[in-house]
Amino acid sequence: MAKSKYEYVRNFEIEDRLLPSTWLVARIDGQGFTKFTAQHGFEKPNDVRALNLMNRAATMVLESMQEIVLGYGQSDEYSFVFSRDAKAYGRRASKLSTLLVSRFTSAYVFYWNEFFPDTPLKCLPAFDSRIVVYPSDRILRDYLCWRQVDCHINNMYNTCFWALVNKGGLSQKEAEKRLSGTLSSDKNELLFSEFKLNYNNEAEIFKRGSVLIRDKRIVDVPGPDGVPAKRTKTFVSTLHCDIVKNKFWEQHPDILADKPTRAERKELLQAQREAELCAESAGI
Repeated sequence: MAKSKYEYVRNFEIEDRLLPSTWLVARIDGQGFTKFTAQHGFEKPNDVRALNLMNRAATMVLESMQEIVLGYGQSDEYSFVFSRDAKAYGRRASKLSTLLVSRFTSAYVFYWNEFFPDTPLKCLPAFDSRIVVYPSDRILRDYLCWRQVDCHINNMYNTCFWALVNKGGLSQKEAEKRLSGTLSSDKNELLFSEFKLNYNNEAEIFKRGSVLIRDKRIVDVPGPDGVPAKRTKTFVSTLHCDIVKNKFWEQHPDILADKPTRAERKELLQAQREAELCAESAGI
């Protein structure tokens, strides 16, 4: 930036670098989505097209921001976890938050026709974004547990609510009054006794939300001599699983593990390349 007598105005900018060596979680949330979903005829209580569109937009975010180690989404919200040693944009909250939400929103619009081919986009979707710092693995996991438990509670309520409206003939106000003060067991009983619905049989994407992780796989790529060669490639995978219990974290220990330094990554890549060459020469 060229220097001038007006450069002093930069002194008014607020320093917003986030604490080092902490987990950064950016959460985006749809704005005015009750009206947006009504305008576009989303199915109730869940529209799998809309959920898959959210997952596609979130996948694009992970593909473009390599320091995100996990994403979790439900309904019209998504949380993105940056690694503890993330250094993108100097860990400036405003930069990370605005870039992430703008990428997500643009991807949501870009892929709309792929998931809603017969529904023109009638108004612009909007999402807000915030970043929160979490100092420990335990608190980070508790945050993700909070969001998944929230998904379960909201989905059970919505499943009952729309069953009462769509199948039971109640108005929305009557359904809301009917469910007021009910417990989880009451809702399960209502679904089964009145509508023969077993909540446990609901799709996992509705009950648990979506988890995005990075998954490494061995793939064949064209070699210089035209002979396929095996390489390790990272993909973004979408899961619909329990992240409250330990099993998920035991199966994916790399998510919470300290990331290697640049020098360590270089050594790991070299060792990986040598192993791949050995496998190729052995005909594996």
